[in-house]
Parts: sequence; structure tokens; C-alpha cells
Amino acid sequence: MEGSYNAKKVLPQRPGFRHHRKENYVCRDALSWQSTECSEVQEVSQSQLQQPRGKLNCSTVETPSHHDLHRELLVSTKRGLLPGEKPELKRVLEQRRLEQHREQELALRPPLELETELRKRQQILLEYEQEEIRRREEQEREVPEFVRVKDNLRRTQMSGQ
Repeated sequence: MEGSYNAKKVLPQRPGFRHHRKENYVCRDALSWQSTECSEVQEVSQSQLQQPRGKLNCSTVETPSHHDLHRELLVSTKRGLLPGEKPELKRVLEQRRLEQHREQELALRPPLELETELRKRQQILLEYEQEEIRRREEQEREVPEFVRVKDNLRRTQMSGQ
């Protein structure tokens, strides 16, 4: 038995791993799959046949395309090409593109009444602040120089203590 070529070697099988041979990966064609499913439907008891039936699962239109789609899904999964799992760079670029598109749409639409009112108020506040700054500068110019120097000396003496 040891010398014969027909003896099968027994490989130790580890739990959790499937050891298949290439012959086991034979794909059934659509007709054989359909016939097995239709035969299962025919085995239904007479009492169930008398009840109103819904849609049967042995439609010839659905089967070949379903197998093709399933095969394509398996191949794309192995390659990592699923639609939900884009590479990070592509996702970031797509998000940037969408944000730019939103900003362009916001720029094209007319501003709301509330936005225009807020801009007017902001402009008025800016003008008021600029006017206050000008007044302070003019008051400082009108004050004699020795008073300004005296104020500066007081500030330096206070900060030194």
C-alpha cells in the first residue's frame, strides 16, 4: 500500500480551515440549479397546494443574471473593489469636491433678508469702531507732549513696583 501511487495521503485538518480540492469548485449551470429548486417546489404537500400561492422561486429570468452578479461580487470583494470601500484618498477628494460644489451653490443663490440685515449691522459697528479710534487719536494729538510723557512715566513706575 505504501508503494502504490493510488494511496491517498491523509492531511491533518485544522479546525476552522476548509480543505477543498479543485474538483469541488465546479459551478452548477443555471438549468441544473433551477431543476433542483423546482423539484423542491413540487414536493410540497397537497394541503399547501390548495392555499393561494405567492411567487415561485424558479423563475428562469432571474437565475443566470443572479449567478453572474454573485460571481462579480465575489471577484470584486477579493480585489477590494467594493463601492462602499473606496481608498482614503479618493474619499477625501470626493468630499472636497462636494464641499466646493456646495460653496459654489451658496455663492450663486441670492442672500436671505436676515443675512443682508446682519451684514448691514456689522458694517455699521465697524464704522463706529473706526470712528472711535480716530477720535482717540485726535484727542491724543491735542494733549501737550509733556502730559503724554508724564502718563508714560506713571505707567512705567506702576508696572515696575
